[in-house]
Amino acid sequence: MVEIIQFLLLGAFSGFIAGLLGVGGGLVIVPVLLYLLAGQIDQTILMHSAVATALAAIIFTSISSIRAHHRHGAIHWHYFKKLTPMLLLGAFSGALLTQLMSFDFMRLFFAFFELLVAAIMYFGLTSTKHAAYLKQWIWQVTGYTIGIISAIVGIGGGTMTTPFLAYNNVNIKNAIATSAAVGLPIAIAGALGFVLAGWNVNSISGSLGFIHVEALMSIVVMSVVFAPLGAKIAHQVDGKKLKKIFALFLAFLGLSVIVF
Repeated sequence: MVEIIQFLLLGAFSGFIAGLLGVGGGLVIVPVLLYLLAGQIDQTILMHSAVATALAAIIFTSISSIRAHHRHGAIHWHYFKKLTPMLLLGAFSGALLTQLMSFDFMRLFFAFFELLVAAIMYFGLTSTKHAAYLKQWIWQVTGYTIGIISAIVGIGGGTMTTPFLAYNNVNIKNAIATSAAVGLPIAIAGALGFVLAGWNVNSISGSLGFIHVEALMSIVVMSVVFAPLGAKIAHQVDGKKLKKIFALFLAFLGLSVIVF
């Protein structure tokens, strides 16, 4: 019962963060699941299970966030369409590639990736171009890169999509809303890849591939309730402050994974 309560609390917080910051919630779910599942799952596949479960949860969190942001008219669907085809390919292939990666490699990759993005966001680096003028090949390369990295670290892509759009002079609130939408195709493709990659692994009781079903169900119940609340608050907060909060939050989580 204590474990289920912990999963429920994790779902509530990750859902709120997903709506507030346009991330899929995996940035919160993965580090916390590393601690909660440490005694249940062999360490060689612990990171795989945490990442896979986070991606599966993001499917439901993203739907809830998308509905909330769409009501505010904040999602740039034309950017979503430009990114999605290669996002799907990148996320699916990234999930399959994790079969070749060790626990420590995935953990450190996740941590340093978060710290890098946090620095870019905090110091507000921007391009001289607006996203509307980027060439198609840039959208394709960016989409594939976001997809493959997102699958490896278990995120909905908002960690990269938000900085990418903000760097190219898209308003931070629109960047966050669009990132929430982008998280859905990444999560679907990545979760499917982890189901296939972990199908013959018997070290996780009651699992679906690498996905921990009990944790997934508990997290989803609360995340879909709290994601709209986060989205509502996001549209009431000053954009510059939101950007700083986003960056500091990423840095904290990156450091927490390093010291795991």
